[in-house]
Amino acid sequence: MNGPRSIHEIDFAKLTNRKFTPSPDSWNDQVLYFLMLDRFSDGNERGGFRDNFDQPVTGGHTPLATPASAGSIPYGDWIKQGPGWQGGTLKGLKSKLGYLQRLGVTAIWISPIFKQVCFEDTYHGYGIQNFLEIDPHFGTREDLRDLVDEAHRLGIYCILDIILNHSGNVFGYKDIRYQSVNAQGEWYPDLRWDGQPYVVEGFRDKDGRATLPFSPPDPSALEAAWPEGAIWPRELQSPDNFMQMGRITNWDHFPEFVDADFCDLRKLRLSVDWSGKYPRYSSALRTLSFCYFYWIAYADIDGFRIDTVKHMGPRPRGSSAL
Repeated sequence: MNGPRSIHEIDFAKLTNRKFTPSPDSWNDQVLYFLMLDRFSDGNERGGFRDNFDQPVTGGHTPLATPASAGSIPYGDWIKQGPGWQGGTLKGLKSKLGYLQRLGVTAIWISPIFKQVCFEDTYHGYGIQNFLEIDPHFGTREDLRDLVDEAHRLGIYCILDIILNHSGNVFGYKDIRYQSVNAQGEWYPDLRWDGQPYVVEGFRDKDGRATLPFSPPDPSALEAAWPEGAIWPRELQSPDNFMQMGRITNWDHFPEFVDADFCDLRKLRLSVDWSGKYPRYSSALRTLSFCYFYWIAYADIDGFRIDTVKHMGPRPRGSSAL
């Protein structure tokens, strides 16, 4: 983990001293292929594949599935594997770019690749703990740059799925006001939204325990928890960055669905002055904007798909553009 810990450590002048590939004038003209990286390829397939130079792949150890493969793994074993990591990587995706090009794909839309909380199997990529690092399950920042360079060589654009609405499960609550019953008939603390904030116990450490100081944060303790504990970059460690309102239960009730946590993903405070006279982003929104500027500069990313836009809140009618 040798990446920046703060947006103030990013040398944009150095990163942008290179040649970039222009993004397309219109995405309407592109043939997009969406993939969930963990479930796409680990690069170890063999038989029936051709590489990015259209040559037969002779290595690897995972054979192609055939009709005879059906039922070869007991259903119970197969279904148990669903919630966990399966091993897809950036290098694996890079090895299949030729295949995608031959399909006619001109742009790939990649599920979130940033570092996840380490105590949950958030293989989908939406439980981000560090917005300035690649999750080690997927590879390294260098792997991302190599992937994009190879995609551009083959005439394919790269779109990253990004999140502005929330972080991963980076802190825990205490003094929970409600109780509910689960499917086994057991009572459990229920963090459901009621319009009032909850008390936060602390940022989570590498084991998922809420042991790290939250309000106020202790910079020395949080630095000691690097890289697995709390949230990064440093600018996101202020309590003011989070709504702290518990979880959404009614996904269509306003303001619940824009104020509350997305399941156990912690809702970020995204208030914006839309007047146009003094355009001020919230601290969280400003920090995340710089995080995503970084990935454009570092890896020559061509575009972003923004997740959970509905939950970020509506823009007021008649407001000026920023």
